[in-house]
Amino acid sequence: MAKADHAVSIFKGGFNCAQSVFSSVAPELGLEAGTAARIATAFGGGIARSGATCGVVTGALMAIGLKYGNSRAEDKEIKEKTYEIAQEFVRRFQERHDGLLCRDLLGCDISTHEGHERAKSQGLFDSVCAKLVRDSVEILEKMFSD
Repeated sequence: MAKADHAVSIFKGGFNCAQSVFSSVAPELGLEAGTAARIATAFGGGIARSGATCGVVTGALMAIGLKYGNSRAEDKEIKEKTYEIAQEFVRRFQERHDGLLCRDLLGCDISTHEGHERAKSQGLFDSVCAKLVRDSVEILEKMFSD
């Protein structure tokens, strides 16, 4: 199964967008999928369902940090390179979707009860979010193989 398909199946299995992206790539980067899912839990729905930065973006940025990030404060070059890679991910994602905010990508604000119910009733999690999960992982795969 392709990694993007796997991420979508994780999402459709009940995990949030950030969990689905991060836990689908984390094992190849040395982090167990369950641990990755726990780390990413609060990032779904645009950071704690606030409608801010989409969880597929934050999940991907966690993966970029895991793969490229610095673990010592003095590794400033590594840190700067990681920011460059993260910025490239953001650029590629915005090319496809014209934004980063959950509420903009969904077309409703899931931080409110009404907005969350609207997203559920209109099937936005299945249609919009599943596509965003797929796209995020596809971008990551391409970047990780470059």
